Amino acid sequence: MSEQNPYEKLGVPEDVSFDEIQEVRNRLLQQYSGDAKRLEMIEAAYDAVLMDRLRLRQEGKIKVPERIRFPERLVQAPPKENPAPREQSPAWLQRILDKPTSADVLLPGAWYLGLSAISIFYPTGADQVLQLALVVGVGISIYFINRKEGRFGRAVLFTLSGLIIGLIAGGLVANWVIPQIQPLIPLTQNQFSTVVTFVLLWLITSFLR
Repeated sequence: MSEQNPYEKLGVPEDVSFDEIQEVRNRLLQQYSGDAKRLEMIEAAYDAVLMDRLRLRQEGKIKVPERIRFPERLVQAPPKENPAPREQSPAWLQRILDKPTSADVLLPGAWYLGLSAISIFYPTGADQVLQLALVVGVGISIYFINRKEGRFGRAVLFTLSGLIIGLIAGGLVANWVIPQIQPLIPLTQNQFSTVVTFVLLWLITSFLR
């Protein structure tokens, strides 16, 4: 064994690649992990092979792999930092707000637009027509919310809340808004409140979950 060159001690040919030398060395270390003398011989042979490879490279007899000559090419560019996340809305707001599809917005919107047109252009003073339009609007809201969420009680609660808030808000601002639009569209306070209610019901139907 003493007459063997370091390549023979490792059991590899002299033209073997550096990666293969490392693989053989690691395999031998694992194979003889309990034999201290054999391990010492393997490490000595490995060191001797490294020195021989270094000498051959210095003499130009071995081409140095590009991964060794140009290690900077293997260095991966650091990952780009993600931009700071946008501030998200509060959790309670995310729980009640929905991300509607186009159909969820447009279908009830078309209904409420038609009801608003009836409420505006129907002969002034026809309160029965306004009441009927509100009843239809309430039914539309309950239907679409229940279809989307499958919670009839929740749909009724949201719809009635929107109805009450819309009528109250419409009545409060009617005296200020109506004089501004009177030259263009003659509206009564009840008509204006009804339209405001339809807008609010559309928002609730489309964007609340």
